[in-house]
Amino acid sequence: MSAVEVWERYASNSRPRRAVNAAGASTWLNWTQYPDHGPDESVLGDLAGRRVLELGSGSGANLAHLATLGVNCKGVDLAPSRTSTAVAEWGHLPGLEFITTDAVTFLAEDNEAFDVVYSIFGAIWFTDPPILLTAIRAKLRTGGVLAFSHLPATEVGVVAGPAVSNWNYPAEKWENMLAYTGFTAIATVIAGPADGEVGTLLVRATAV
Repeated sequence: MSAVEVWERYASNSRPRRAVNAAGASTWLNWTQYPDHGPDESVLGDLAGRRVLELGSGSGANLAHLATLGVNCKGVDLAPSRTSTAVAEWGHLPGLEFITTDAVTFLAEDNEAFDVVYSIFGAIWFTDPPILLTAIRAKLRTGGVLAFSHLPATEVGVVAGPAVSNWNYPAEKWENMLAYTGFTAIATVIAGPADGEVGTLLVRATAV
């Protein structure tokens, strides 16, 4: 089974995001796997006039929220059905574009520079980090922000599959890899909303 087929199967089991969150908002950005938990888009810094790229944009809800704030947004996802869903739901918003492609391929071929790149349980978790981080740094303006989240580290660190592997490294390893590829970074674990619930690793890096 190819990586595209894997993500298409995953997409077929995905549930639509709620129409409104606990605060009554119809769009929002959420870094963790729990509803109404964790920080918001402030992790990305000042977004006014910025060009933002999401790697692994899925159904587009997080990126759409940024577009409602007037940000120029582009989202990349490998699963065609996810892009179709995102366009159908959010394609009416100005300054928002969704593309079906692999993250590394997009970064190699696109001509834009970005001010912010982020990934929420997305491509950074599922792509060989030295390759992807180097490609991101080449497209991110100096002083730009890279932020991503995924589950905290396992003892193994890399979980390999026939078509898809994931890299859920500990905070210190991410910080070291980011330093090597042209960033300064701070990685933290956001505790789950209740005792015994797994947390979320959140990394925020600045291109130097």
